[in-house]
Amino acid sequence: MKTRQEHDLLGYKEVPADAYYGIQTLRAVENFDICGVKLSFYPLFIDALAMVKMASAKANNELGLLSDELTKYIVSASEEVLAGEFYDQFPVDMIQGGAGTSTNMNANEVIANRALELMGFEKGDYEHCHPNNHINLSQSTNDAYPTAIKIALINHNTRLIEVLKQLIEAFHAKGKEFDHVIKMGRTQLQDAVPMTLGQEFEAYAVNLEEEIARLNQNAQLFREVNMGATAIGTGINSEPDYSEKVVKHLQQITNLDIVLAGNLIEATPDTGSYVMYSSALKRLAIKLSKICNDLRLLSSGPRCGFNEINLPPMQPGSSIMPGKVNPVIPEVVNQVAYKVIGNDLTVTFAAEAGQLQLNVMEPVLVRSILESMEMLENAMNVLNTKCITGITANEEHCRMMVLNSIGIVTALNPTLGYEASSSLASEALANNRSVYDLVLEKNLLTKEMLDELLQPERMIKPQKFVTK
Repeated sequence: MKTRQEHDLLGYKEVPADAYYGIQTLRAVENFDICGVKLSFYPLFIDALAMVKMASAKANNELGLLSDELTKYIVSASEEVLAGEFYDQFPVDMIQGGAGTSTNMNANEVIANRALELMGFEKGDYEHCHPNNHINLSQSTNDAYPTAIKIALINHNTRLIEVLKQLIEAFHAKGKEFDHVIKMGRTQLQDAVPMTLGQEFEAYAVNLEEEIARLNQNAQLFREVNMGATAIGTGINSEPDYSEKVVKHLQQITNLDIVLAGNLIEATPDTGSYVMYSSALKRLAIKLSKICNDLRLLSSGPRCGFNEINLPPMQPGSSIMPGKVNPVIPEVVNQVAYKVIGNDLTVTFAAEAGQLQLNVMEPVLVRSILESMEMLENAMNVLNTKCITGITANEEHCRMMVLNSIGIVTALNPTLGYEASSSLASEALANNRSVYDLVLEKNLLTKEMLDELLQPERMIKPQKFVTK
């Protein structure tokens, strides 16, 4: 392998000659073989790093700190990164020491070396375009890195919301398809009162719709950035007008309403926005898991369970039991939810670990949030396409369970009173009798009145009371 020699404050190393990254990236690769997930796994994060570097170059140019020519090549190199041409040049592990310095330097080196190529120089010829002196000009990892994180999270949230909306539409569609299927509702896993399967699925849709507002609301917190804070928020090594100019360019490049934090010393170690957004991801995960618990119960059987719905058969369910098919899609979504809940706890600990003017635990924090978003997006896609859209109802079975249920006695409360209805329920349960037969046997109601009161369709929405 051909190499080129680069140096940093620790000495010299041989870097692959064709690599756009440099010595600091190479050291990070050697030091941080931790989770095995590289920066390249999250293109939106790399895109955001390129946007930050582009905005910074333009701001530095306006301030007279970068020549027009060098700015042009830095912007061009950043645009190529945004176009996806160099994702493979970001090999640093997502979890790293150094508060994200390795990530920031990976971006600085790739953009510097590509700019050098565009200028007609060799990679590593940093006299003409230096990763620190030019690409990182007016910045620190401590403002460039969290700003890129926040831009990436806003954009990833948009993608997550689109997948969530598709899942919600699938539940709405099933709600309409099943609006005529009468079934028993349950509380504490016991028979309660009738409802329709359509009402049940429509409730799932509405339940998830609430999360769109929560996710978007918390993602708005990421609009506040600390560009120009440099190391600790005092703005050392940046000019007075830099913050205003770089934020203006970020707004134009990202098409986002980016705003500058009111107090950069406060904003630099603050990780409150990550805590809030992670909690919204956890809330979504909990709701998805509850829904999948329901789907597993409703499809249990087929002979000895609820057997109200059929999930699409995805694979054989046993290596020993012939004919067994498992609810594998809801099961995998459950497991994703557990991981998201665990990631939220990691975010909590990482946010709490901030000390003085910096929180050095941001790498594990951002890795946890991005992993949760990626897994939730994939899980909702799978749940939608491989489960919800293919669910069918066992309509007659659902109706027979309603007619044979003790729970329908609740519909007689307004007419017979609670005491009489409770006595009927107890007797029916103890003697394996039907509520219907007992009411007629005891002459509590005429057959016509009883038939009217016990129409399943009457029991799924409010009705005018009927008296004897």
